[in-house]
Amino acid sequence: MPARAVIHLVARRLRADHRDRVIAWLGGIDGPRRPEALESLAAEGVDHETAMIIDTSEGPIIVYAMQTDDLERSRAVTDKSQRPIDAEHRAVMRAADAGPVAAEIVLDLRADER
Repeated sequence: MPARAVIHLVARRLRADHRDRVIAWLGGIDGPRRPEALESLAAEGVDHETAMIIDTSEGPIIVYAMQTDDLERSRAVTDKSQRPIDAEHRAVMRAADAGPVAAEIVLDLRADER
């Protein structure tokens, strides 16, 4: 039976002073660097990736959603990647990271469970 793609969510606090930099960076990925980013996703085995920023009274939170059938493989490929876009992404996001967000998954339905 082939592996099925699963959505993986990650929520992290962003340093407030890095919020605009993260938005500009992600805008560039979704803009002029989109072809490069899509090549990277293909190498990682990721079918879909999306991100949003939620502004809260305690500072901004970034929520990433990624669809892949092998999260560990995707992370390993990303961590070892020598692609400039991946190295820059790691640098931007690590500099902006202000720690984890306490979150609870309250719904997880899948059509193939019927």
